[in-house]
Amino acid sequence: MSRQLDRAFRVLEHLAVHPEGVPVSSLAAELDIPLSATHRLLTELIQIGYVRQSPDHGLYQLTIRLVSLGLGYLSSTGVVDIAQPLLEELARETGELVRLAVVDGNDLTFVAKAQGATRGLRYDADMGLSVALSCSAAGHAWLSTMSDEDALALVLAQGFGSVAEYGPEAPQTVEALLACLHEARERGYSTITGMFAPGMTAMAAPVRRRDGQVIGVVTVAGPEIRLSEPRMHALAPSLLRIAGEISRNSGVSPLFRSVGAGAPARMGTQLSA
Repeated sequence: MSRQLDRAFRVLEHLAVHPEGVPVSSLAAELDIPLSATHRLLTELIQIGYVRQSPDHGLYQLTIRLVSLGLGYLSSTGVVDIAQPLLEELARETGELVRLAVVDGNDLTFVAKAQGATRGLRYDADMGLSVALSCSAAGHAWLSTMSDEDALALVLAQGFGSVAEYGPEAPQTVEALLACLHEARERGYSTITGMFAPGMTAMAAPVRRRDGQVIGVVTVAGPEIRLSEPRMHALAPSLLRIAGEISRNSGVSPLFRSVGAGAPARMGTQLSA
């Protein structure tokens, strides 16, 4: 990849997590790109319609064009059509936030969600972001379908999520992570407490294509006061049923059919319990 193209994508990715806008000086400093080069990139991105500059404060922001591009792609793949009704069904049953993450190379990315909580505490994490594999229910569910060696290779490439950022129970050693993965592998689903967001818990189950390829993960997340460890285990049959339904319907989606094509062998590796 050319340096200019790499810088352009880094700028877009940075602006995507700062919807309020960013001054050019901060953008250049945080991305370690010379100020003049950053300004040129922003000017070009404005010209093609992906970035705008706020007339009030001069901050740079993404336009809706990039969002439309992503939503249009998801719509054409059929993923939302397949998964959304099932996610909403699980959200009604659990009363919590339900999400679908899809395998994207060596990452998981959340692409669809349904909110079951209608009052009280609600958990609603950002969509479209890569999943922290070492300290999330989604990451543990996916990693548990691989060999220990392949799972660790992915985590070491991404890095362990820090305690300061993800909570006191976020695994910091290979041994701690493998203990989580072995439990998830034996049960067929993962659970986490105190290792992704303060006061939140989550559970997840893998979604497989008919050929056994893991293509995604379904998660349920909510406040620990409501979604306790015993309640997560009680909800496990519902989670596994919905993951199974998405698996059975996945063949009609071009995206799900292409997941794993040309990918490392580890993505399809499965272990016995």
